[in-house]
Amino acid sequence: MHISIVEDDPVIAKAVRTAICEAGHDCTWVADGEAAIRDNTLLSSDIVVLDLMLPKIGGLDVLRAARAAGVRTPVIVLTAMGTVPHKLEGFEAGADDYLVKPFAIDELLARIEAIHRRTTLKPTMELEVGDLQLSLSTKRLSLAGRVIDLTPTEFSMLELLMRFTGQVVTRKMLCEHVWGFDWDGPTNVIEVHMNRLRGKIDRNRDDSFIRTIRGRGYALATG
Repeated sequence: MHISIVEDDPVIAKAVRTAICEAGHDCTWVADGEAAIRDNTLLSSDIVVLDLMLPKIGGLDVLRAARAAGVRTPVIVLTAMGTVPHKLEGFEAGADDYLVKPFAIDELLARIEAIHRRTTLKPTMELEVGDLQLSLSTKRLSLAGRVIDLTPTEFSMLELLMRFTGQVVTRKMLCEHVWGFDWDGPTNVIEVHMNRLRGKIDRNRDDSFIRTIRGRGYALATG
């Protein structure tokens, strides 16, 4: 497995690179965001460990550019910015995991292995509910043959709803699935994303695919 670390601190980069190599993987160090984009680091790696506070081009911009180009390489964000808003911003940009500095090297290695297991063992799947067809391999939604562009958050929300079609999906379930942790802040964060998702898939429909279950969460209609 080839892992790239995009990190401007040479001390941290050397320690992480040494640990990754000792674990039996290849590792490349990239020192700034501009080089990461120029060298197509995310596209050429199996997993990327990405710092956010990078010179020249910030880590979030690197991540957003890669996701906008359709690059789905798993990314572990490694940063000193550990507040909930910062984590949400990282996951919104397309991060797969988030590790706050200072961190234990063993924990980073464990997270790398966990992501590797998920990506190598996860079968290519298609979820289908009525006219909705969701491809987990291409991250694409089709509605009655028409492709609809979704953000990573919208895609994750719809995936969970389709897996539990006809059942109530709670806000806690959505938060843990989309962001990897429970959200104890304003519930309108979820509602905003859900309304945007509805606006995309309910166009020209009299009723909504997604029903709000008051006080409980949401449910996807069975047909």
